[in-house]
Amino acid sequence: MSEKKLQVAIDGPASAGKSTVAKLIAKQFGYIYCDTGAMYRSITLKVIQAGIALDDEPKIVALLNDTAIDFKPGQPHQLVFLDHQDVTNEIRSERVTNSVSTVAALPGVRKNLVDQQRAIAKNGGVVMDGRDIGTTVLVDADVKIFLVASVSERAQRRFKDNAEKGIHTPLKELEAEIETRDYKDSHRKVSPLVKAADAIEINTTKMSIQDVVDEISKLMKNKLNNN
Repeated sequence: MSEKKLQVAIDGPASAGKSTVAKLIAKQFGYIYCDTGAMYRSITLKVIQAGIALDDEPKIVALLNDTAIDFKPGQPHQLVFLDHQDVTNEIRSERVTNSVSTVAALPGVRKNLVDQQRAIAKNGGVVMDGRDIGTTVLVDADVKIFLVASVSERAQRRFKDNAEKGIHTPLKELEAEIETRDYKDSHRKVSPLVKAADAIEINTTKMSIQDVVDEISKLMKNKLNNN
């Protein structure tokens, strides 16, 4: 009998460490990592490039129907392709970062991408991170995690990440952007950012990445052993 493969949902606000942790967990267990944020960022980039208004839902949904988003292994990071073009770094630009919440809030966009995400996760063996994975996308996920961290800690993390990519945004500006993003994500009408009732909350403010990975790995191993 083959070993059961889990669906793992990792949710939380911007820069709480979701994607970093999710990638490491996926690698450790040999699971697929589905970066839902990169999917929303990719379509946002395409919308900006096409000159479409960020809230023009009919045009954006039509655009989505003619859009291919793919993930490929890379070193040190997984690569993101939009219509067969590598957009791994481009989707992390400040313009995309400040626009993605508006596009991601559109019901037609969410429905299209959620359908894709569920298809990826159908057979388990997947780690998926985002803002509504445990509450909307994978409501029956075997393990649900909700990562949190203080605004100042999250701004510091983004400042460091940006500096490594040659992006130099003042720390105060990043704090303001994160607070705005939190508000938009938690107040949107469709699939707002909320902790699932059965999710385990982990505050990562004073934890190392490895500490968080170890904590989640332990929860996953317990789930596998109990099955």
